[in-house]
Amino acid sequence: MSTRYPFTAVVGMDDLRLALLLNAVSPAVGGVLVRGEKGTAKSTAVRALAELLPAVPVVAGCRFSCDPASPDPGCPDGPHEAGPGAERPARMVELPVGASEDRLVGSLDIERALAEGVKAFEPGLLADAHRGILYVDEVNLLHDHLIDLLLDAAAMGFSNVEREGVSVRHAARFLLVGTMNPEEGELRPQLLDRFGLTVEVAASRDPEQRVEVVRRRLAFEDDPAAFAARWADEEAELRGRIVAARALLPQVTLGDAVLLQIAATCAAFEVDGMRADIVMARTATALAAWAGRTGVTSEDVRQAALLALPHRRRRSPFDAPGLDEDKLDETLEQFKGEDPDPDPDPEPDGPDDGGPGDGGPGGGGPDGGGIPPQGDGPAPEDVPAPEEAPVPEPAPQRAGAGERAAVKAAEPFRTKVLSVPGLGEGAAGRRSRARTEHGRTTGSTRPRGALTKLHLAATVQAAAPHQKARGRTGRGLVVRRDDLRQATREGREGNLVLFAVDASGSMAARQRMSAVKGAVLSLLLDAYQRRDKVGLVTFRGRDAEVALPPTSSVDAAAARLEQLPTGGRTPLSAGLLKAHDVLRVERLRDPSRRALLVVVTDGRATGGRAAGDPVALAARAARLHAAEGTASVVVDCETGPVRLGLAGRLALELGGTAVTLDELRADAIAGLVRDVQTGHAGHASRRAA
Repeated sequence: MSTRYPFTAVVGMDDLRLALLLNAVSPAVGGVLVRGEKGTAKSTAVRALAELLPAVPVVAGCRFSCDPASPDPGCPDGPHEAGPGAERPARMVELPVGASEDRLVGSLDIERALAEGVKAFEPGLLADAHRGILYVDEVNLLHDHLIDLLLDAAAMGFSNVEREGVSVRHAARFLLVGTMNPEEGELRPQLLDRFGLTVEVAASRDPEQRVEVVRRRLAFEDDPAAFAARWADEEAELRGRIVAARALLPQVTLGDAVLLQIAATCAAFEVDGMRADIVMARTATALAAWAGRTGVTSEDVRQAALLALPHRRRRSPFDAPGLDEDKLDETLEQFKGEDPDPDPDPEPDGPDDGGPGDGGPGGGGPDGGGIPPQGDGPAPEDVPAPEEAPVPEPAPQRAGAGERAAVKAAEPFRTKVLSVPGLGEGAAGRRSRARTEHGRTTGSTRPRGALTKLHLAATVQAAAPHQKARGRTGRGLVVRRDDLRQATREGREGNLVLFAVDASGSMAARQRMSAVKGAVLSLLLDAYQRRDKVGLVTFRGRDAEVALPPTSSVDAAAARLEQLPTGGRTPLSAGLLKAHDVLRVERLRDPSRRALLVVVTDGRATGGRAAGDPVALAARAARLHAAEGTASVVVDCETGPVRLGLAGRLALELGGTAVTLDELRADAIAGLVRDVQTGHAGHASRRAA
């Protein structure tokens, strides 16, 4: 077994360490979502926490880790007789991004269930994580249906596995920890809300702290066992403090004044629902127990708010998470009652809390109850490389000669779906029709690998003609492997929505560009909700550039769009060719994800690096997209009493559909995104004529 980096050796990361420790003290807090850039010790700290958790008493031989003191009466391996049981270390189970549903929740042997009527169940990762830690690295890249299963189990404390009427249920209570890099895409707001706490982590900019990070990491890599031994005393002390805080937790009381502060704080920040109030109450209680107190103070409430509310107050996907601390302090002061004695027992059981100068996580409250001093810098981490290219920080774009400064986008509005024609097989999403693991059943087929979704009627139909030859005598159906049929289902997939935005001088009218940016922002919001990847190509002056490579982070796309200046000539052909190059590369990288090209332009072509007629060059570039069957929409931004209709001609060459800028109202933009297939069919028939 490999040696893990010690938790107490992690440099700084106060909020992260505190959030993890509070969940170790009280798993009812609801887990932690760790947001931060790559290489900031997210995975290192989470993996190190498992070594601090107390050993778990289990029923010997039970695959579901039942507690011998109160075994689960519905355990698939039960019923269990009362007994002393055995102890094992607390587990940390990692859920890979590419895991299947069966790997997560477990699977039933359908063949034995049909033929013998027995529930032959193979436990999944949820069973392995029971009474331990379930860690999901890159949780924002996990498929939506897996996230739903995961969070349902975390909320209910058990997992149900059902296949064609055969059901198995087992306990699944665990500490859920997810890490993510926001540059690679956000979680849906309703999923963010299911994590109890959230913390933001970033690399220190202090050279001395960074030196300490490197020094410790190199020492660990040179001799992991010796490095861990150096921190063994601190680890043992922290482990004992967790045990002491767990024992004290049932004695902690929440006074009415503190509950009023919690409710007032949640109301002041307009969080949805009541989950925030409950999480804050549990967090404040855990903070008091961690500090060795039986009463919750206003400082506990403040710290709980900083951990439990930032991810719940987001009003739209483009709002950055965070909390106005001045407003928080004003609310707490307004509803402040009398705090309980912060130190009713000057010598509580468990490790010494230390003094105010110990640098405990989050300040540790007024009693200075932190963990051993660590400094402020992050430790290196071993996070695997992300699936997508990292998105660099958007640098402010200055307007050069002949350019106008960026204008603010108009308010976004709700749009209807842009659907790519045909039936795809891409990643699960909410946009275009596709063959998926989830959705309505449309037929059956022989399974290519492991059977995941049984088509019962087709399986029985395949087995029925062979019953006499197989010597069937009893009531059970004699089923062979060749009889099994996989259900084929139709659902929705996520697509790549690539925006090609004209930022030339003809688009520079302030009111027009504001409306155009508002429309693109609305489509970005729609892409966020439908779990698409997005990319942004802009063209102006003499050339085009990829302002944002295809990514799942619509936040990054919105930021690039907001900073986009306008001016110069209109290299339309360069923009279309750049978009063609981007789509070609993406087809090689992710061939199953279909693309939708959205060209935002007035259709004028007035320049570029290539020699020749700009309009003819743009038409030729458009025909490249049409020849490859790329679904497309042209947003016609031409205004004024006299219109040339160039954008409409461009849409015809692309084989797509067009909409005028005058139609970019909340109801009219829905007409734009009605159905790309209709536009394809209509233009194709006109071209044939």
